Amino acid sequence: MIKVENVCKNFNKTHALHNVSLEVNQGDIISLIGPSGSGKSTLLRCIHGLETIDSGKIYLDGELMDRNNEKKFREQRNKMGFVFQHFNLFPNMTVLENCKLAQVEVLHKSDAEAEAVALEYLDKVGLKEKRDSYPNNLSGGQKQRVAIARALCMSPDIMLFDEPTSALDPELTGEILKVIRELAEEKMTMVIVTHEMSFARDVADRVIFMDGGYIIEQGDPKEVIEHPKEERTRQFLARFMQG
Repeated sequence: MIKVENVCKNFNKTHALHNVSLEVNQGDIISLIGPSGSGKSTLLRCIHGLETIDSGKIYLDGELMDRNNEKKFREQRNKMGFVFQHFNLFPNMTVLENCKLAQVEVLHKSDAEAEAVALEYLDKVGLKEKRDSYPNNLSGGQKQRVAIARALCMSPDIMLFDEPTSALDPELTGEILKVIRELAEEKMTMVIVTHEMSFARDVADRVIFMDGGYIIEQGDPKEVIEHPKEERTRQFLARFMQG
């Protein structure tokens, strides 16, 4: 579904991605792990088109994502749901309004259609009763579940999660991971940037370890996390595997 070919991305003099290539097939659940600044989030943002790439190519369903064809590029992006680290909900809108907005504006659904879909996915993440609440009245975990519901309302083929639990208190992390686990059971194609090693090991089909803008190692989650081949991967994982 996604093919990344030799992608490079620089921020001024910082090389964020070096000739990164990977493939994501339908139904794949891929976890991107690695230290902060390793290029994981940048890779995810490049796939979604939130960042421009300096060189290389990205394909979706076999077709090049080309910014020069604005209409098609927008349609391709609409096939991908993106869940941000810091929720990105509109504070002046209710939970329901947040979930309806893009459906009406982008997919041109009627208000009634958008509301029906919004309520379906709010129910899915356990927050239907919060439909009339504003984001400021929600916990961090609830905000992130609304953000997931909002993304699902667009009927994406692929979900991209950028460290969805990193802004949360540890006790709230579980409720987000539960939602993602349920999506995994439904065979939703997902790419997840995460620091939750046990989650990556148990839920992902493939783990990719990045450092310094390179893919250092990838493979079966248990193999990579419990028996890494590369020294840099071993160093990174040592603190997670102690005890």
